[in-house]
Amino acid sequence: MKILFAGLGNLSSQVFDLFVLRAKPGDQFLVAGRNQAYIQERCRWTHSAALHLGKSIHVDTTSMDVWNIDQMSHIISAFQPDVIFSSMAMLSATSVSRQIPDALSQQLQKAQGAWMPITLAPLYKLMQAVQQTRRKIIVLNAAAPDNLHPVLAKVGLAPTSGIGNLANTISPLRQAIATQLHQSVEHIQIFFFAHADVSQMLRSGTTGGVPFHLTAFSRGEDITSQLDIPALFRTLPLTLKHEYTQLLTAATAATILETLTTENSAITHAPGPDGLPGTYPIQRKAQGIEVILPPGLTREEAIRINQDGLRMNGIESIADDGTVHFSEKHAAVLQNMLGYDCKRLPLSEVENRAHELLTKYNAFISRH
Repeated sequence: MKILFAGLGNLSSQVFDLFVLRAKPGDQFLVAGRNQAYIQERCRWTHSAALHLGKSIHVDTTSMDVWNIDQMSHIISAFQPDVIFSSMAMLSATSVSRQIPDALSQQLQKAQGAWMPITLAPLYKLMQAVQQTRRKIIVLNAAAPDNLHPVLAKVGLAPTSGIGNLANTISPLRQAIATQLHQSVEHIQIFFFAHADVSQMLRSGTTGGVPFHLTAFSRGEDITSQLDIPALFRTLPLTLKHEYTQLLTAATAATILETLTTENSAITHAPGPDGLPGTYPIQRKAQGIEVILPPGLTREEAIRINQDGLRMNGIESIADDGTVHFSEKHAAVLQNMLGYDCKRLPLSEVENRAHELLTKYNAFISRH
């Protein structure tokens, strides 16, 4: 299998480590990005760790400019990857939280989905490059998949799946259920549907009113009615409210990759599968990804739960041409604090609006 990494930031480095250390003989990796000195050094560390574990994996690096669609398309065509992994964003939430005082950071983060141009711009470029190659490639995206994938789906450019977000909660939630019912975690299976906001809120032990659906089984028996769900959620901050949750995110990437590239019939959770908003349990079928539903929940109901979550995140609507309309409340945060006015975002304007937002954010932090 050939895997192309588009960029190698903090999260993607951990995903890269996990993919390489789990690789099979013959697997090949290409890491593409701007900072070649850093990328080459980081890849050497992982390659050496793999050798220490008895794995000899082929890893190459190359320079890539995300704003140059033709160059990216050429790199993809030349390498012919089976999988592309991307977590590209012009600014991370971690950067926002560390560059300015906590009170200002918390205020800015209330804009939620209105930050979309920062993550949508590079992913839109990448998916145009993938389309230009005319190759069928699995694309895993880590940057705001719950919000971005339904936008790009409108123009036929949605990545195959996201990673992380609500999927990060599945293992700790299964463990919490097993503990509450005094059962073995291996017997617990859950079906969890919600927008990424739920995973963020669960860091404080509550969903914060964001809609969700949860069904749990033990040895095939529906045990949902036996659960004290608020009590379960209150146990999750011990695992989720920590900077090292990126390891959980990397693990979800590994399980989603395995689901999409092997005959493994296991059900896993993934955000943004096939351009849908929010997270769903999925399974690989002959025709591709299939959303797996528990008894009593329809596909339409599951999508509606996640569309409601999308609106609560500030994405009021997505037009058929991919134009995004943000809620007044969320857009006003960026307008009042940064002087950035964007209530409507056509795809044709996303790159310019993203650079404008980043410029105004940088000007803001220079003043604080």
